Amino acid sequence: MQWMEMKKDELEKQYSPSRWSHRMAADDVIKAHVKALKEGTEQARSLAQTLINVPYGDGDGEKLDVYIPRTDSLDVNLVIYIHGGYWQFLSKEESGFMAVPLIDKDVVVVAVGYTIAPKGDMDLMVSQVRRSVVSVIQQYSHISGLYLCGHSAGAHLAAMVLSTDWSQYSVTPNIKGAFLVSGIFDLLPILSTYVNEPLKMTEEVAVRNSPSQLVPQLKQSSSGCQIVVAVAQNDSPEFRKQSEEYYKALEAAGLNVTMEDVANTDHFSIIEQLVDADYHLTKLLLKMMGKS
Repeated sequence: MQWMEMKKDELEKQYSPSRWSHRMAADDVIKAHVKALKEGTEQARSLAQTLINVPYGDGDGEKLDVYIPRTDSLDVNLVIYIHGGYWQFLSKEESGFMAVPLIDKDVVVVAVGYTIAPKGDMDLMVSQVRRSVVSVIQQYSHISGLYLCGHSAGAHLAAMVLSTDWSQYSVTPNIKGAFLVSGIFDLLPILSTYVNEPLKMTEEVAVRNSPSQLVPQLKQSSSGCQIVVAVAQNDSPEFRKQSEEYYKALEAAGLNVTMEDVANTDHFSIIEQLVDADYHLTKLLLKMMGKS
């Protein structure tokens, strides 16, 4: 069934990830998710050297947190993490958790803040994450490899970074790898749902900010990037379809892309487990960096 044929309540259910978890009730899974991310971030802040609230622009929300390994090595990889929360919840404050297993491997983790709705709109958020990447490159010119990881709405924003026309910016990032975890790559289906109420996207805004529409630009900008599209076994059918169709579009364009269907995960646990060195996606990321 195509999303256009779905009744509004069915479409809303498809785009309510908490209603598809097999672990606990919808409200509980969200509370547990925020708790897990906060605890992981607190652990990361106790393990790493940190730079908190580093500005990458002039706006209030345009700040990032840097988790630095205690190393003298110059061969340092850097991962930029873009948080989820449907472009209207969460922040960088609970987004440092993936540094826990990575700082031992001499990997810098940067958690990006952006201005969520209703204060920020989609065009602004996309512009912010693009500028945050430019700022990171300018501040950390010595890094040996730049990687992106985004979850849910953050996977959408990471895909938009990969689809940037960098001729309008002062630098062209060489992004070696990207993990797009349980993302949304076509914004049109959410226009009529509760998700769009604070975003107030028109169809025009949704189209120009849909990675699914920008595959030729991604090929031009990020052809050397190794892309992993990851989806949870217990993501909703529509969420799974979003990842599958984007993966197929990238593959058809001849890009270096793999699809990871992560067993025994839901929309939330698929990213929460990046706090664990033995988790499948953590190991995959380290292998991509040559750190396994």
